[in-house]
Parts: sequence; C-alpha cells; structure tokens
Amino acid sequence: MASLNVGNLGEYLREQRRNAQLSLRQLAEAAGVSNPYLSQIERGLRKPSAEVLQQVAKALRISAETLYVRAGILDAERDRDEVETRAVLLADPTLTEPQKQVLLQIYESFRKENGFEIVRADPAEGPAARKAQHADGPWDTAGPGPRTVDGSDAGPRHTDG
Repeated sequence: MASLNVGNLGEYLREQRRNAQLSLRQLAEAAGVSNPYLSQIERGLRKPSAEVLQQVAKALRISAETLYVRAGILDAERDRDEVETRAVLLADPTLTEPQKQVLLQIYESFRKENGFEIVRADPAEGPAARKAQHADGPWDTAGPGPRTVDGSDAGPRHTDG
C-alpha cells in the first residue's frame, strides 16, 4: 500500500468543495462528519479512513476511487487506468444509473477474464451488491439477456415494470 499523502488530499478536497460551492460546514453535514474533523483533513492534519473518504466523495459527487488514490489507499500507478475508466463511466451524464452499473459489470468481467485484479475499495460496490441494489429498477440483471449473433450474452434485459 502506498503512503498516505494527507496534505495533497486536503488541498484536493478543499478545491473540490469550493468547485461544488459548498462551505466547510455544509460539506461536513452532508458527509456526516464534524466540521472540525473535516477542517483538519483539509489542512492535512488528520488521516481519514476509507469510509470517511467514501462519505465525502458521495457528498461532493465525485469518485471515491479518486480520493483513495489521493490518500494513498490505492496504488496510483497500478490502478490509475481502472480508476479513470470507472470515473469516466460514472460521470457520463447521457447514461442512466442502471446503464452505468451494467457497463461497470461488463468492464470488470473483461478485466477479470484478462487476469487483472478488480480495484474495489468497498466490497459493497461489487456486482452482487449492484444486482441487489437495482433489482427493483427497470434493468433486470439477474437473468440472461438477449444473445448476439455469435451466441454470447449481449447484456441485461430491459423490463417494462
């Protein structure tokens, strides 16, 4: 695991908070952490856990993986391509949330098939969790979808209910 670079992380968090036009107090409240604690993180005085980083990322609507790399939790060199790919997929405003999750599942399956480890800081972000999370949505990822010409699975089915 890489070393924790809290100064760089704090500067990045402050920049992202300002870009989101949030006060320190507003972000702390949205992330469920105390105002002084968030201030200490931004000033590089505290080392936040992956859980706190995930909460802050959610409040800022940015990639948690990006914060993990900035904090040194993920190895930036080894994991950068996957983190960037996931971030681009998740940030695409033209895709629905279920479509983004299906694309991530396909991407992860190809990486696994090619022998690359899937970077996931939170096991709850895995395919099984996504299937459960979206089971009530319009995308049915539990069963086989349409087949392509060569007989391979073309992806999830879209249901009308």
